[in-house]
Amino acid sequence: MTQDLLDGPVRPASTLLLLRDDPAFEVLMVERHHAIDFAGGALVFPGGKTHAGDHHESWGEHALGWGAHGIVQAGLRIAAIRELFEEAGLLLARRADGRPLEIEPAPLALRQSVDRGETPFIDVVRAAGVQLDLSALTVFARWITPPVTPKRFDTWFYLAHAPADQLAVCDGRETVDACWYAPEAALGAAERGERKVVFPTRMNLGRLARSTSAATAIAEAETRPVVTVQPEIHDGPDGRRLVLPEAAGYGAVSEPFLPGM
Repeated sequence: MTQDLLDGPVRPASTLLLLRDDPAFEVLMVERHHAIDFAGGALVFPGGKTHAGDHHESWGEHALGWGAHGIVQAGLRIAAIRELFEEAGLLLARRADGRPLEIEPAPLALRQSVDRGETPFIDVVRAAGVQLDLSALTVFARWITPPVTPKRFDTWFYLAHAPADQLAVCDGRETVDACWYAPEAALGAAERGERKVVFPTRMNLGRLARSTSAATAIAEAETRPVVTVQPEIHDGPDGRRLVLPEAAGYGAVSEPFLPGM
């Protein structure tokens, strides 16, 4: 095994797989802008790096489940919900009476202001008079970028039911498309070269494709132990290969290593 070790920091990040069953079992995916240096043009799940504000204790009054998950997990879940809001305009929250939030797509200018750090996300939630629903998220996977890449992330993947009465709309800056895909259809589009799908996304689409509905995917994730996945780079007679440990739960994975994929 060969790992070309780099000393770049490992940044915490969160990704949200938003699921629906009508008209079919599908997951929300967004296409990243082609000018973005990391996974530019790729079809991905909404997500990104955590911000300092995601872990602030003031969220205790504005996030259901804040105390139940611990400050680290609570912050990661808030980051996932914030990224979904910025990239697709959806807000996973509940009203004071416990009802799910039903809103029109958030103004694009507000989403972009949150993305730029000009408007704290907590101010958006406070103004809406709602609480984020952290317990609506279920851990699906955890991946750490291997030390052969200059940008490394410790990414938590979460599952959640899509809000029934909200519409996903891309932000036009970081994301240029927001679309619903059956997991098998997204994998097929990648295999045919119609869509660019990076390795971790492809692996988690494959895992998601084992389920037949949002409910079964979430139920299976709730009972499955979380195994931290860090892909390995192996040298072999046919060149460098990307390998996942068997314990990761993705089956036997060994394929040519293509940097950036």
